[in-house]
Amino acid sequence: MATTSRRERRLTDEQLLSLMDVIEDSDSVELKLTLPEEAHRSTINALALDPLEAQIRQVFFFDTPDLDLNKRGVVVRARRVQKKGDDTVVKLRPVVPSELPDGIRVSDSFGVEVDAMPGGFVCSGSMKGVPAKAGVRETVTTGGPLRKLFSKEQRAFYEEHAGGIALDDLTTLGPLFVLKLRFAPEGFGRKMVGEMWLYPDGSRVLELSTKCAPSEAFQVAAEARAFLARQGIDLEGEQQTKTRKALEFFSDAIRAADGPQAA
Repeated sequence: MATTSRRERRLTDEQLLSLMDVIEDSDSVELKLTLPEEAHRSTINALALDPLEAQIRQVFFFDTPDLDLNKRGVVVRARRVQKKGDDTVVKLRPVVPSELPDGIRVSDSFGVEVDAMPGGFVCSGSMKGVPAKAGVRETVTTGGPLRKLFSKEQRAFYEEHAGGIALDDLTTLGPLFVLKLRFAPEGFGRKMVGEMWLYPDGSRVLELSTKCAPSEAFQVAAEARAFLARQGIDLEGEQQTKTRKALEFFSDAIRAADGPQAA
């Protein structure tokens, strides 16, 4: 894929207006930047990141082999987190916060967040939960019913948007490993997060992010951009979506494995 031009790394006036509309009714904003692989080492050195302080995460996605859920804007994920346990999420994107049902919006398990990166943004609604009846590792290794990983609220939210695809009929896509490091860089008055996503083919995605309240999003974005530029970090590279890359990788692998059998 060709690298997007420098000009396209800025939001258009129309995008800015749309962003302002969704931010107003969101719970939080996460500002993100992904770095090309050739810039990973220099970025880690510039920010003095220590990989031994990173938390290990194992991530599983669930979809059909043809990614029918993803096509509907639905992401189903389970995660094992070092020293914290398991968690799950059913995510819908994009969403318009003001159009969400009141019953969903007031749930303590539901949140609306805007993910903004150079050249684009997406507003997501996430119904989060913690498995109560079965662990993630046990379920995916034994082929147990996936629905037991999700709460009643999550299952209802899923069924509303999944187009009739049953949770227990989904295919496990994964796992992949993630190294997550929270750090407070010198010269920047906010905490940041670095995530290294490790894909089975040896490719990697390095993402830097910081969260803020909707009311301070534009100020924090300007400060973060200035800080990273001073560290010599590339702000103009093509942006990658970690989840999409993972889904497409595992979907392609399943279809490649099924191909000879179909022939």
